[in-house]
Amino acid sequence: MLTIENLSISYGEHLVLDGLSLSLPEHCIHGLVGMNGAGKTSLLNALSGFVKPQAGTMKLAGNPLKRTDLAYLETENFFYSFITGREYLGLFRSPENVPGIDEWNRMFRLPLDHLIEGYSSGMKRKLALLGVLRQGKSLVILDEPFNGLDLESSRLLTMIIGRLKERGNTVIITSHILGSLTGICDFIHLLRDGTIQFTKDKEQFTDLEKDIFRDLDPGYLDLVNSIV
Repeated sequence: MLTIENLSISYGEHLVLDGLSLSLPEHCIHGLVGMNGAGKTSLLNALSGFVKPQAGTMKLAGNPLKRTDLAYLETENFFYSFITGREYLGLFRSPENVPGIDEWNRMFRLPLDHLIEGYSSGMKRKLALLGVLRQGKSLVILDEPFNGLDLESSRLLTMIIGRLKERGNTVIITSHILGSLTGICDFIHLLRDGTIQFTKDKEQFTDLEKDIFRDLDPGYLDLVNSIV
């Protein structure tokens, strides 16, 4: 179980997460949704050790969560200049039982011996994904992983995420497109006003969109009718 208790994060006077608590069962796929600025990335950055919370605890299987417990795909990935894709992947430590770089690359067919500067945005996203997946971590965090991917690669990533669950991994994934989550997630959590407003399981996904926009749609409709 990944347990988050009373997590608070602020930037100056701006409070982003306000005593957030959430329990995530292991060996499941968890979707995290929320509007822009809701704090999704701040939460993931806290889990990954990139942001220090002002308060709260994060535990995995009862032990304090460590950066080395997880692999994290950020929304925007950083690449050093003048290195090849192969050199980039060589920066990540992988367990001995994990297939080699060329085996993994059979999925995305990247020109690993070319400089990353020549990659398209989609190719860079695939490269970052390979770097995350090859680490063999039990907890995998993917922030907007479908951004920049074509239809084929998106389908392949969906299959990869499903396979991670079969192997016993826990996956946390964010997306602005509900359809990309409802087909693969076991649970979806809505982050709003600095806290988790609700959690839905698969049997409740039918009403998910209605529940998310229940309080927002009337205002949106009035605004659209007044302008369009």
